[in-house]
Amino acid sequence: MSRPGLDEAGIQQFKTSPTDSGSSSLQVALLTKRIESLTQHLIQNKKDHATKRGLQMLLGKRQRLQRYLKKDDPAMYVKTMEGLGLKIK
Repeated sequence: MSRPGLDEAGIQQFKTSPTDSGSSSLQVALLTKRIESLTQHLIQNKKDHATKRGLQMLLGKRQRLQRYLKKDDPAMYVKTMEGLGLKIK
């Protein structure tokens, strides 16, 4: 269920500079990594409703960032979605 390029070295491809810690593409990549981790947790712990709510909040945040990135920099949006293996909307 792991997506290509989501290890620490793969995350580096989404940075715009070596000191980048907050660009939209990097935030989407980091959120995707956290979402995958929580999804694995929920597969084993089906009744963990607090984690389920946290996952839903992260999904919403990632969706808002994706919408902003698509509007602000369409080329970077496409590159990010392809790099993460996510569907381009």
